[in-house]
Amino acid sequence: MLTAGLGALVGLVLALTGAGGGVLSVPLLVFVLHLPLNQAGPVGLLAVALSAGIGAALGLRDRLVRYRAAAVMAGFGMAASPIGLWLAQRVANRPLAILFGVVLAGSSIRMLMQGRRALSAAPGASLTDLGHRPLCVLDDVSGRLIWTLTCARAMAAAGLLSGLLSGLLGVGGGFVIVPALRSVTSLPMRSIVATSLAVIALVSVTGVLTAALLGSMPWPIAWPFALGAAIGLTVGRRAARRLEGTHLQLGFAAVGLLVAVMMLLRVH
Repeated sequence: MLTAGLGALVGLVLALTGAGGGVLSVPLLVFVLHLPLNQAGPVGLLAVALSAGIGAALGLRDRLVRYRAAAVMAGFGMAASPIGLWLAQRVANRPLAILFGVVLAGSSIRMLMQGRRALSAAPGASLTDLGHRPLCVLDDVSGRLIWTLTCARAMAAAGLLSGLLSGLLGVGGGFVIVPALRSVTSLPMRSIVATSLAVIALVSVTGVLTAALLGSMPWPIAWPFALGAAIGLTVGRRAARRLEGTHLQLGFAAVGLLVAVMMLLRVH
């Protein structure tokens, strides 16, 4: 029951923010269930893959997922994930944990600042009014992203980084994808969350399959945790409909900053 409850918390965070679930699952499994890092990573990836897959399917049904952006980011992420797994076997855990904490803290602080500016802006102010100049612009008529070489490069870079960190640290990569989509597009937050879930699901599957083939997946813990995450995501998705996008962004940033501090304190 404890394992399933922790998984439900991960799924809830994933539903509300489109990220944070993967980075939250590993500390929970390490601090609460006392799993070693090499087992906590695969368990977290399975939970994130299952719950994010459900969320992405529901987002596709509601036409919230930008499937071209998701395909580009996930394609590069799946290619980079095995490289991350290879590096994880050759780099010491301490510098990896410090790097993880620093990157996550920086990303979270940036999103907190963006969210505060949005809350303090005049009602109805657009992202452009707030000084945001997206690389990927929406077509005024169709509402679709206008793809340019610069836009594609930004999406590919975010996908590569999320895949690398997925294999390296056992996270879904959402804490990279959400800020990236927030920075390079002017998509509404609900669409960003749904697209992020699609990318996370696809990238996480690569890590899950690799862990299963290597025999490093502790299935008796993995399944209750993953099923709890799926239930948490289903419940959290209903709550997300009632919350404004900026508050979801601030919620993700707060969770990310908390996890970053926890990781940095643990290695010092």
